Amino acid sequence: MHVLSTLIPSLGLFAHLSAAAYTLRDDYGTTDSFFDKFNFYTSSDPTNGYVSYVDRSTASSGGLISTSGNSVYIGVDTKNTASSPGRQSVRLESTNTYTHGLVILDLEHMPGSVCGTWPAFWMLGSNWPNNGEIDIIEGVNTQSNNQMTLHTSDGCSITNSGFSGSLETSNCYVEASGQSPNSGCAILSSSSQSYGDGFNQANGGVYATEWTSSGINIWFFPKSSIPSDITSGNPNPSGWGTPTAAFSGSCDIDSHFNNLQIVFDITFCGDWAGNVWSSSSCASKASTCNSYVQNNPSAFTETYWRINSLKVYQESSSSKRDTHSHAAVHARDNQAVGDVKSRRTAPYVRPAPRPAWKHRRGQYQHGHAQ
Repeated sequence: MHVLSTLIPSLGLFAHLSAAAYTLRDDYGTTDSFFDKFNFYTSSDPTNGYVSYVDRSTASSGGLISTSGNSVYIGVDTKNTASSPGRQSVRLESTNTYTHGLVILDLEHMPGSVCGTWPAFWMLGSNWPNNGEIDIIEGVNTQSNNQMTLHTSDGCSITNSGFSGSLETSNCYVEASGQSPNSGCAILSSSSQSYGDGFNQANGGVYATEWTSSGINIWFFPKSSIPSDITSGNPNPSGWGTPTAAFSGSCDIDSHFNNLQIVFDITFCGDWAGNVWSSSSCASKASTCNSYVQNNPSAFTETYWRINSLKVYQESSSSKRDTHSHAAVHARDNQAVGDVKSRRTAPYVRPAPRPAWKHRRGQYQHGHAQ
């Protein structure tokens, strides 16, 4: 994995990213077939959360998943006192993998800003962190603004330009010196409508993630301002303006990101939400995060995803073109697809919020703790 020898101007990168024309590859739909396109992860939570990820049958019979009208519901147990290993929830991992593309998620509702929760919509490579990770929606506890983050192997960092959010950390390497372990490169949205309660009060919205050889851009659009080309099924990022997050700079994207699954999950406590419990406003609710999540099922009635649509587009061959950038010269248009043969099982920790925190670390090789 090599760092780009020179920085590419952010405006040039944005122009390259946003000029692509896209055609639909995968429409996940809103019927029960939505769940046919995902694996239900049922192993222990790699982030040490107080959670029990259940299979499809259990999730369906327990009301944790359903489809109705034109939407898909993914939630958690809100009825029962939890027992070890934790509150029942769902983690979905797409059976298809992706390299490059435009991922557009239209949400009516996301998990609210609730103490003890840690929801995420993200993309993950099997050989973590070498194949990369893109966190599109993520937060913990009563967080109000969305945090978008990349996690990579060594040799990838981003510049502080070309986006409307605020840069939290710039080095995407999970063991970067001068950053809290596994912070990655993180950008915080400036909009209080981008996450949790604020998102839901605004009646939802759209997250669009464009991934090319030159960089990774993420846009957030509240429901009231979703571009018409998205709603018509003909997305054109060139008209969307400044992205909420733009990840580019001293990073060969194609060396750090490939063959990623799409993941939805809701975990509780663990290495982020749990570790900041005592320093947050949630501490007044219970002595520990685990005890609160265990004993307050009704607190999580707003902890669910309601999905209007999930679509993945790919750049049409007619819009691909050469540039003189190092990243483009080495671009790979393989757009890998197929059943995932393996998933990351190594202990894994998501990025720390402000302030920093400590956690257990593992050594990673081919997706397994050594």
